[in-house]
Amino acid sequence: MSKDYDVVIAGGGIIGCAIAYYLRKLTDYTVLVIEKGRIGSEASSAAAGMLGAQAELNEAGPLYTMARESRILFPELSRELKEICGIDIEFIDKGLFKTAGDESEVLKLKRLIDFHNNNGQPAHWVAGPELLKMEPRLSDRVAGAMFLPKDGQVNPVQLTRAFAESASRLGAVFLDFTEVAGFDFSQSGIDVQTSAGMYYGEKVVLASGVWTGKLAVQSGLHMPMFPVKGECLSLTFLEPVITSTVIADECYLVPKRGGRLVVGATMETGSYDRKVRAKGVLELLSKASAVLPGILHGEWEKAWTGFRPQTPDGLPYMGKHPCHKDLYIAAGHFRNGILLSPLTGRWMAELLEGKLQEETLREFAPDRFAYEKNERMSFHEVDC
Repeated sequence: MSKDYDVVIAGGGIIGCAIAYYLRKLTDYTVLVIEKGRIGSEASSAAAGMLGAQAELNEAGPLYTMARESRILFPELSRELKEICGIDIEFIDKGLFKTAGDESEVLKLKRLIDFHNNNGQPAHWVAGPELLKMEPRLSDRVAGAMFLPKDGQVNPVQLTRAFAESASRLGAVFLDFTEVAGFDFSQSGIDVQTSAGMYYGEKVVLASGVWTGKLAVQSGLHMPMFPVKGECLSLTFLEPVITSTVIADECYLVPKRGGRLVVGATMETGSYDRKVRAKGVLELLSKASAVLPGILHGEWEKAWTGFRPQTPDGLPYMGKHPCHKDLYIAAGHFRNGILLSPLTGRWMAELLEGKLQEETLREFAPDRFAYEKNERMSFHEVDC
């Protein structure tokens, strides 16, 4: 195995794997992906796979624009990855319902419908009786729902595997169960210190999810990021109980193949506790059963946790390090890592190749908090 690469990617989650895939697809760069655990074993495998470009975002801005652009890529990406590696990412394009339980929620959703329509995105109101015709097992207490026909879903585990396997077949190298420990910078590139020895990259990308901030500190960059723990569970049914994704009051229900239903997700900021708590499971089942009573007849499959990487302003970090010309960042995608992975992968590959202008990613700049004032009135400065 070679020790020298054009690009070394620290992080083998969906973002790192997407970058590796697009690098091998679009360039002739040699690529090494280093992951401290199994490839795709952290937040990427914990997600439900919703492509909620409209469901998750309700205000105009760079993230809303990016989400819509990335969502467009999925139909072709699904065909492309299956052709290269044979893995079906289970892309489903049946839309998404966001339900309302009372009149105040109805008014809120109707305002959101106007917002999406004014921004050229399809959304319309479905009244309760019509909704029950489309999804007859929903509770008759649901007042109605906003329907988003373009918000689909994928299998996040399969998508991550497909990115990794396709990148591998195109020539990328993957090194799992190996932890990145530090960096030595030179004029010609970066030596990456790992638990398996030293590897050299002419360019290095930090894409380690919620742990990226800790790696960035070693480069002198203050890049705040914190975990938002989420608990999810899954049930199985002899036949599907719903056909489209349903988002209700602080929970979502995502139907998968084989009668499987994913229910999520709790939110606990700042926690790295991997335990699934009874409180979280009870909370999810209670909220889910209010909108889908038949869920209580499902057979228990499993429950799990994941750590969403959140940033102070909700925008991911993407771009070049402000001081080290060969160091790049791609992390902090919070709840939208699955949705944003294709466009993140493509943009970062183009940036590394020099075909994307840094100005394109200005709103996502990794150093936007580098001079943030703290409580003691001092400043975090980039140590160049």
